[in-house]
Amino acid sequence: MTTPVVSIAYHSGYGHTAVLAEAVRDGAAEAGAEVHLIRVDEITDEQWALLDGSDAIVFGSPTYMGTASGAFHVFAEASSKRWFGQDWKDKLAAGFTNSGSKSGDKLHTLQFFQILAGQHGMHWVNLGLHPGWNNSEGSEHDLNRLGVFAGAAASTNVDEGPDAVHKADVRTAEHLGRRVTDTARQFLLGRAA
Repeated sequence: MTTPVVSIAYHSGYGHTAVLAEAVRDGAAEAGAEVHLIRVDEITDEQWALLDGSDAIVFGSPTYMGTASGAFHVFAEASSKRWFGQDWKDKLAAGFTNSGSKSGDKLHTLQFFQILAGQHGMHWVNLGLHPGWNNSEGSEHDLNRLGVFAGAAASTNVDEGPDAVHKADVRTAEHLGRRVTDTARQFLLGRAA
């Protein structure tokens, strides 16, 4: 059995995005990955090396003012050292984000992650789920309840803490972790063949 290495490079300002990072971790581990959680605002040289050795990197950040957080942008800029050598070329990438509003311009954050991955020559893994909660039989408890295709998106009330992250959004993030791991396994088996 091939064991993919999946690292989750994320920033969480108030703990809500950390809940999602842990859910991605749980889904990836359940699917058989070796998983590393890396807070980009506290990243060490050893953690940069973990990213370099990963088969997939999942980017995560809250959406602040229509894009990823400032701390995540600092990490993205620092990753340019890897860009020069194309150190992350042909790794897999995916992303997740949270904001207070149902839309909140989360798509822009996910597109920022996609462009960052593209600059590094990485392959983007989308969510791979139909939208939920979009018909009379649906509910807010559906997976992908916000109907985002590019990655896992969550909406948490701004006046509630991390324990209020919607359970459907947590399950959607877990799904993303499993999908990234399954895709990484396919890539590794293909390379081995």
